[in-house]
Amino acid sequence: MARSPVWKSIADTLAGEIAVGQYHPGDKLPSEAVLAARFGVNRHTVRHALAALAEAGTVRSRRGAGVFVASRPTDYALGLRVRFHQNITASGRTPSRRLTLTETRAANREEAGALRLAPGSAVHVVEGVSLVDGQPVAVFRSVFDAGRFPDLLRHVVEIPSVTAALAQCGLRDYTRASTRLTAELAPAVMALALQVSEGAPVLRSVGVNVDREGVPVEFGTTWFAGDRVTLTLRPEDALALDQSAAQPA
Repeated sequence: MARSPVWKSIADTLAGEIAVGQYHPGDKLPSEAVLAARFGVNRHTVRHALAALAEAGTVRSRRGAGVFVASRPTDYALGLRVRFHQNITASGRTPSRRLTLTETRAANREEAGALRLAPGSAVHVVEGVSLVDGQPVAVFRSVFDAGRFPDLLRHVVEIPSVTAALAQCGLRDYTRASTRLTAELAPAVMALALQVSEGAPVLRSVGVNVDREGVPVEFGTTWFAGDRVTLTLRPEDALALDQSAAQPA
């Protein structure tokens, strides 16, 4: 009877230990050197086993950091009121955000058009990384009318929720007017922020949020790690978004 390759036996052993909870989602596996010593093989054999686990989606390799147990994808609902913290909390997981940029500058043509501003108008730009249970799941950029919300950046820095920061500026409610989804490959800088390989699939969402009078308040772009987020849309939300998109600008 033919024997299974040693690397496959190692992969099966590690997969079994992950399955019974010896290693949890997000946990770092022992290094190649430690695993090689444990199984009495060379590092090339261990590397082959880890590659098989990665291909099966059981683990994820982060350049320079090691190999980690893959987390289950996060359900992220798209609807008229898309709120990151509410979405993630509702799924029973812990949301957080890390800001990488807050600045005020002149709007480019796309931003001015989306927010219905005159070319070159001042806008606030907020960029950062969204995390679920401490793992990066998305990179985002949000652009706001600086004239309407002069103190927004101060509140964004003090309050982790953009929705709460806007409320401090007097905007109590807003809804999604449009959403465009496209697939892309992560460039190097984005891959580093998301802790994925360069060229990994990401899903880009471009949306415009409006107030109760239909005036744009936020032009946002989010790049979701393709293997960490499952975007969902309920039928009633799909109908509402379709009807809102049909309204005259």
